[in-house]
Amino acid sequence: MYKIEVVHNQDLAFSVKSGESEFVVDAKGKGLTPLDALLTGLGSCIGVYIRKYSEGSKLNLENFKINVSAELSKESPLSFRQINVEIDLKSCSIDERRQRALLEFIKNCPAHNTLKLNPAIEFKLTC
Repeated sequence: MYKIEVVHNQDLAFSVKSGESEFVVDAKGKGLTPLDALLTGLGSCIGVYIRKYSEGSKLNLENFKINVSAELSKESPLSFRQINVEIDLKSCSIDERRQRALLEFIKNCPAHNTLKLNPAIEFKLTC
């Protein structure tokens, strides 16, 4: 099970803990904003899957770069209506067939699947 803890610091800043790791989320931009963190999770998950594909296929895919971008809708409900992912492999020494296979493989990362499948979210309030 994945579990994080979000603790209010001050104003719109929060400390986020996951296992032994901790970072700050700040809606005013003094850390990752909540939406930056969402896109970061997707981009990082895709990066992990690129590395898994690379290792399984014996391809040398290192030092690649992933840019994830999205624009917040202007109408309610506020949300990302489209997320764009650009992957720069730095050297495209793989043929077109393997590029298609890589794209299909990375679309199986759990972050992408979660966003694609629109999961139910349950809220519970305690005092």
